[in-house]
Amino acid sequence: MKAEKSNNFGYNINMKDLARIKRNKATKAEACLWKYGLSKKQTGFTFKRQRPVLKYIADFMCQELKLIIEVDGSSHDDLVVRLKDLKRQMELENAGFTVIRFTDEEVLDNMDDVRRMISEVISELGVRESSL
Repeated sequence: MKAEKSNNFGYNINMKDLARIKRNKATKAEACLWKYGLSKKQTGFTFKRQRPVLKYIADFMCQELKLIIEVDGSSHDDLVVRLKDLKRQMELENAGFTVIRFTDEEVLDNMDDVRRMISEVISELGVRESSL
């Protein structure tokens, strides 16, 4: 098995091809969040889609803020999947990332609230960054 290569943002080059495939098969909720919620004009920061981080692929990641945004479909309602999500989130947070999650329904039905929550997290992270 090939050793995982990564940089200080946890970028895993070995997962690059899988991430490309996932970018081309975005869910409706992911596509909506990308188009209507994560533009640099709206957030002030650059987000990347389907970004290999550690041994995972984050739906969206802002390197500058070390912020990961996940959009969960109905498969995440399953207890086993939720436990895997929790483990994944803990590993990412232990690596210094902030992880926020939204359901498909939140993104598709309440985009204004989703944008507001993302803005609040970005503001909080910006304050934290500037106080370091």
